[in-house]
Amino acid sequence: MTFEQRAGVLEFLNYFVSLHLETKFADSRLSETFNYRLQSNLMERPLNLISDSSLVQEIFDLIDEHGGRTTFTHIADSILHLSNATDELAAALVNDLIQNDPRFSIEETYLTINDNEIENLPLQEIDFVVLDVEAITGRSIPTRMIELGASRICAGEICDEFQTLVNPELPLPRFISALTGITNEMLSAAPQFESVVESWLRFAGDAVLVAHNSNFDLNLLNQEIARVFPGCRMRNPDLCTVQLARRVAPALERHNLDALVDHFGIEIKERHRAAGDARATAQVLLRLLDDLEIGGVRTLREARNFNSPAQIANLGVY
Repeated sequence: MTFEQRAGVLEFLNYFVSLHLETKFADSRLSETFNYRLQSNLMERPLNLISDSSLVQEIFDLIDEHGGRTTFTHIADSILHLSNATDELAAALVNDLIQNDPRFSIEETYLTINDNEIENLPLQEIDFVVLDVEAITGRSIPTRMIELGASRICAGEICDEFQTLVNPELPLPRFISALTGITNEMLSAAPQFESVVESWLRFAGDAVLVAHNSNFDLNLLNQEIARVFPGCRMRNPDLCTVQLARRVAPALERHNLDALVDHFGIEIKERHRAAGDARATAQVLLRLLDDLEIGGVRTLREARNFNSPAQIANLGVY
């Protein structure tokens, strides 16, 4: 089906629902459904991006609450408030929302959540992409990325690296320049994020994304991605080395990057530059993974759930 045909089908369904269902069902949730899908169909979405729509997340949560499987009509009733929708209409609406989202599978009249196999893989078999973002931030200016760096870990070793400056099209505050050594001249010659996003997505692939204080780095990264691919975010599983270090090494007074590299005897080259900080964070992750293995932790799921005093005592290294 061509884009023009698909858009036409969506417009027809929108018209159909508005005419033939009770007015109370054609609320803002339905409008959000069609507006999102029509917008996101304007460009081809890379495979490691998924919808950032609140509707899709609500669908995921609803299915999860019902044991990983529920009907399309139940979803249409509970999420879209379309209690009169037929099986066919409910399936068409929901399927269009979750299209190409690998978290879901269709089983006749049911939508199911797929098991995330990577969660149960041995840690040594998982590819991790450890990233760091340098950014402009301040009370009176929007937060924007100025540099992205990453180290890929394969089979327990750093095997590849990614680094790029990003032109934020904003002036660089002096304190950021002093901290990072990045200048306005360097940024003016740098590519905008839309020019590097596809190379970044290829580099990241299906790897687990790791960052030190991942909430900041991943949220900003997805914010920049959404500027290029509206309504989308990365679908990769993620892991925060701050949270992991707090569980693995609770006796340490601090768990910031400087404290951890000092504890492990790791040298940071180019501190406060994205590639240097990402490389150091990758080395910290490898040491934390080694300690987890000593404690009998073998999988990503076990690493996420590692927090009991007995497990920590079993490490015997702190």
